Amino acid sequence: MTRNPSVVIVGAGPRGTGFLERLAANLPELYGDRPLDVHLVDPHPAGGGRIWRTGQSPLLWMNSQAEDVTMFTDETVDIDGPVRPGPTLAEWAGLDGRTFPSRPQQGAYLRWVYEEARAALPASVTVHEHRTRAVRVGGPREGRQRVWLEDRSVPLLADLVVLTLGHLDAEPDDEQRRSADFAKRHGLLHLPPGFTADTDLSALPAGEPVLVRGFGLAFVDLMVLLTEGRGGRYEKRAERLEYVPSGREPVLYVGSRRGVPYHSKIGYALEGERPPLPRFFGPVQVDELLRRPGRLDFRRDVRPLVDKELGWAHYHRLFAAHPERTTAAWTDFEEKYAAAAPGGAELDALVAAAVPDPADRLDLDALDHPLDGVRFASPEALQEGLRRHVADDLARRHDPEHSPDLAVFTALLSVYGQLVRLGDTGDPRDWWHGFFSFLASGPPGPRLHQLLALSRAGIVRFLGAGTTVVADEQRGVFRAHSMSVPGEWTDARALVEARLPDPTVEHTGSPLLRALHEDGARATAAGLLAVDPADGRILERGGRPHPRRFALGPHTTSRAGGAFTRPRTGGAAFRQNDATARTALALLRDLSCRAPLSA
Repeated sequence: MTRNPSVVIVGAGPRGTGFLERLAANLPELYGDRPLDVHLVDPHPAGGGRIWRTGQSPLLWMNSQAEDVTMFTDETVDIDGPVRPGPTLAEWAGLDGRTFPSRPQQGAYLRWVYEEARAALPASVTVHEHRTRAVRVGGPREGRQRVWLEDRSVPLLADLVVLTLGHLDAEPDDEQRRSADFAKRHGLLHLPPGFTADTDLSALPAGEPVLVRGFGLAFVDLMVLLTEGRGGRYEKRAERLEYVPSGREPVLYVGSRRGVPYHSKIGYALEGERPPLPRFFGPVQVDELLRRPGRLDFRRDVRPLVDKELGWAHYHRLFAAHPERTTAAWTDFEEKYAAAAPGGAELDALVAAAVPDPADRLDLDALDHPLDGVRFASPEALQEGLRRHVADDLARRHDPEHSPDLAVFTALLSVYGQLVRLGDTGDPRDWWHGFFSFLASGPPGPRLHQLLALSRAGIVRFLGAGTTVVADEQRGVFRAHSMSVPGEWTDARALVEARLPDPTVEHTGSPLLRALHEDGARATAAGLLAVDPADGRILERGGRPHPRRFALGPHTTSRAGGAFTRPRTGGAAFRQNDATARTALALLRDLSCRAPLSA
């Protein structure tokens, strides 16, 4: 019995849909009208997948404005395959581009993109959807792969396997297991890291204190579902938002390492001259790093270049848009800035001389740790101080007088696009991704106005920076304290870990990914699946790329910044999808030219 060449795509959410779109775009050139079977494996509907499914609460928003979300390439994307433009979410749905759509709205857009990608495939390609989970991949290195599914005993046969798994659940680590065991013994509640929309929050009682560890986007979802989701509402009074409780809300005591929420999304557009990027961390510098022998050290080899690139964007914008706040000619500053060593005292001195107000200088460490060294006399003083911090952030992020902030945002996107080429950068704690998320992937401004209203209503209480939670056996409760208010403790019978699980192969909830690692796939010190940055092939522990296994997405070393691509920004995810699709099609073409193989 003969069979068609086949590719199995595990994960049919946005990344799987994006890969399918690139497969369809490149197929006429690289594969022609040969027969091909494409198997899509995902227990959730193709297009939106789990995270963006249309069946979730419309109270949950996207973290991007409608005009900033596209699933289609444009002329700014550096790819070998054909550019196939398409509508943004705003254009497709007829939305005001500056609104933050609901997640179900984004799910509908993704479903349409998926259907368009399928329709673009020729009749010689047959798509098979499998609404189940893949649990294991096996097969010889140079032969056909076998993909075992959860609900059938006979595996799918695949010439190539592409993992586009998206965000995954995780097994509890040692700390979470201890917290869960403590909660069980004392009749408490511990909710581990997870996708908030999938978490059962019904056990969190009204009016009771709940410790929340994590102040990012997962916290925002939690905040929404436990307030508006329980019948509360907001009213505009005297030019500010006020929260009217339903009486069913718990009291959320929230803290984190930084102690503050992610920065607000910027609420204006960048007018006039844009920073010419990349400048100090671009293809030339990445090529030089890739030529160096041995493993890169992020702090030594990469971060100085990243810092200089972000500084370049900041000061280019400051001199161009706000020259009255500088004391040097741009041409002179630019020449000296370019000549100065990254991260050195010479650069600091140059900036200090040319930018007199320290508030106009870019201080990345201060941005990353805004409460370092700040102490408050009481919990109430902390509440007032944090409300001022959030209000000041909102004002700044919506004021074009601080447009260097938006220039830095564009540089963050540019840097992420270059880091993708490096793969494993040797950043063991994954500092960069956390910093990028804190600065560039924060909540919409309206969410922070809601946070302020909830704080004033006493529904949200801030714990501060360096928050630590301990299990007190004697009291039989969870206890939290922070560096911001020394000596102050907060007790609660419930603890919520408000964050997505770390995407590590060691603790992943995906049996498929764990089995791949056990079978020899390489992982980084940060726990990411190592892939060839050129085309996404999974690297084995010896460094060789597997010829028939690929992976794209947040669990890999080639993850792109942000969930979706902004139009006309080059789109690192598009480049990855295109390169992987073209490599896969070339391999499938070569296989199809050989004698037919028996099944």
